Amino acid sequence: MFKLARKNNWGHKYDRLEHFKRFQNLQSIIKELSSVGWLLVYKKPNFTGIALNAHKKTEIINFIESKMPHVKGMIG
Repeated sequence: MFKLARKNNWGHKYDRLEHFKRFQNLQSIIKELSSVGWLLVYKKPNFTGIALNAHKKTEIINFIESKMPHVKGMIG
């Protein structure tokens, strides 16, 4: 989530799923975060895109900052 937030991928500004393939259990993470409503999945003909839900921005930023205190104030 930090990578998406750092790149300002909120709402309709998404990043391709293939850029995240180094993360283990990626499909289960995407499924869990999209069911909570924090992650938006865009299925395109040639790729799948993911973005953070702008309506949950405060919750997502608070979660990231609680897990990674050294990035506090860097996401906005």
